[in-house]
Amino acid sequence: MKKQFIILALLMVGGVAYGKKSCTDQPKEKWMKEEDFKKWAEGEGYKIRKFKQPGSCYEIYGTNKDGKSVEVYFNPTNGSIVKEKIK
Repeated sequence: MKKQFIILALLMVGGVAYGKKSCTDQPKEKWMKEEDFKKWAEGEGYKIRKFKQPGSCYEIYGTNKDGKSVEVYFNPTNGSIVKEKIK
């Protein structure tokens, strides 16, 4: 039973680490400032309902220029899209 618990715990920790997106390997000094990024994203037509900075990404929840709900992970150094989920 103890062995099963240890295996389960390792799988959960590995899943959390694996689940984080890696959008850049650049140091934070090279990232766009959060406020500059938000202004840029809004200029691209996104309406930001929620902004997060998980791992090495900037992530927004909101709507795109077509008014569709989106979850988007961006590279914080240049604003390129790493992953986009349109709902």
